[in-house]
Amino acid sequence: MVVHGEREMLPSATRAEAAKAVTAFTAAYNKADKAFDSSLDAPYLTGPFGDITAARLKAGHTNSPSGNPNHVPLKLSDVKITIPKKAGWPRWFVADAQGNKTGRARWLMVFTRGDLGARWRVAYVTLVAPGAVPRFTTDKDGWAQAVPAGSAQLAVTPGKLSAEYATYLKKGGQGFADGSYTSVERADRAKRANKPGLVTQFIDRPLTSGDYAPLALRTEAGGALVFFTTHHYEKQTAAAGTTVPVPNKDVRALTKGEVNQSLTLEFMSAEVALDPTGSGKVSVLGRVPGLTAAQGS
Repeated sequence: MVVHGEREMLPSATRAEAAKAVTAFTAAYNKADKAFDSSLDAPYLTGPFGDITAARLKAGHTNSPSGNPNHVPLKLSDVKITIPKKAGWPRWFVADAQGNKTGRARWLMVFTRGDLGARWRVAYVTLVAPGAVPRFTTDKDGWAQAVPAGSAQLAVTPGKLSAEYATYLKKGGQGFADGSYTSVERADRAKRANKPGLVTQFIDRPLTSGDYAPLALRTEAGGALVFFTTHHYEKQTAAAGTTVPVPNKDVRALTKGEVNQSLTLEFMSAEVALDPTGSGKVSVLGRVPGLTAAQGS
């Protein structure tokens, strides 16, 4: 019998494969962090987390070529793995774990691969408060249900969530529940936009293709937990006769050009949100932005 993986509903991974992937990622991540060498974990990363980590290691290596003097190995405990049953590629699964370097926050990680012979790679890492991860819908064998990017049953179609969030950050609106990554973020931006001698402009863009595509799991409440990516720029411009405040050494390590009148910061951001059914508001549970480049002028 021939099983067509592109049509057949199959678990994305075995539980043993998923556990092995988490262990392999953790080992590679620690080696790269200790040496400040992105080549050591690049084969295990992709998507927004890959971009954010590569930039962090690049800055670290520039400032400390001999390695990370403050390295503390990442240890993941209480690892809970959720594997969806789905047709076609990419295959993916979610690992929810307690990390030793982020207080009580849980690490939510999405592992993906594009074909049977590929290595599992981490595309998304977001941090969420304890108890914030919802219960997922599972069948009698414990396999979860992936929600298509085009699903119209939810308040916001998963494939449009990145664009909706980018628009919300710029204009506000009623589609997102108040919280640290929505109303508080907008209020913080308003405070930073115009300071004496310094203006900050914000540009937010959706990112939805390839390794940045949204991934969603059905929850017991009927909605979905959605992982998605956004792309951001912040341009700081100093008033005539003044200069932009000197950025820290990690920002300087990623900056091209001389910082005089302006500094443009480029960020990649990974988000995870609860997207309810019907017309409810989307709740952003976690957001991890990371500086990936900067340009001075």
